[in-house]
Formats: sequence, C-alpha cells, structure tokens
Amino acid sequence: MTNSVDRETLLGFAQSFAGKSKCVDCQSLSCAGWESVPGGFLTNSLECIGTLRVEDAPECWEEDHPKGTTMWSKDAPISILFHPYNKSDVYECKHCGCKYLRYTECGGYYVDERIRELNGHLIT
Repeated sequence: MTNSVDRETLLGFAQSFAGKSKCVDCQSLSCAGWESVPGGFLTNSLECIGTLRVEDAPECWEEDHPKGTTMWSKDAPISILFHPYNKSDVYECKHCGCKYLRYTECGGYYVDERIRELNGHLIT
C-alpha cells in the first residue's frame, strides 16, 4: 500500500531536494509544468514514495488557477485537493533524489503518462 501524503509531507519532499543537482537521467526531463513522460525516459529509475490520492474522497475534476494559469503552466499552483494533483503519486529518482508528481490521463482513445517536477514554492 502506498503511503498517503499530506501538504506538510509534500513540502518536506520538495525541500529535501532543493539546491541539489539532477542526475543525467533527470536532466533530460523538462517538466516544470505538466508534460507527457518522454518516450525514451526510463521510468524505472523513479520510485513511488507516496500518493496524493485520498481513498473515498468525492470526485473532483476542478482545477485551481487563481492567477489565470493553465494546467500546462510552469507557474501553476500545486493544489493537492484539485485535479490532477488529487489523482497523482509522488516519485523520487533512485539516483539523485529529485521529486516528481505523476498521474495517468485516460482520454477516450488514449492513455498519457504525465509528470511534473515537484516545486515547493508552488505548493498551496
């Protein structure tokens, strides 16, 4: 079972990597905002360390963009009660410790693995 992560724990995860350098694998990720996981990226170098999903929570597909950002914006808030964060897991690179949020977008005709680097300054 994956550990449930609250806001304070998420902030701790973000702060644990602040000021450190990414490894060669993570340097290939450019995901300050949500991005599709690049085809050549080896996701097995990432380990799930927790989840923002809350079991039995009511469905919420609403996004939080108080300053006119979009889901794809690099400065969009990380609002854990809103979509897609409420459907995300927290991952850590096994090599350098960089933290990421990941979720799977399931559209009508596609499945898209998405990833965003965890930035503590954007956690609301």
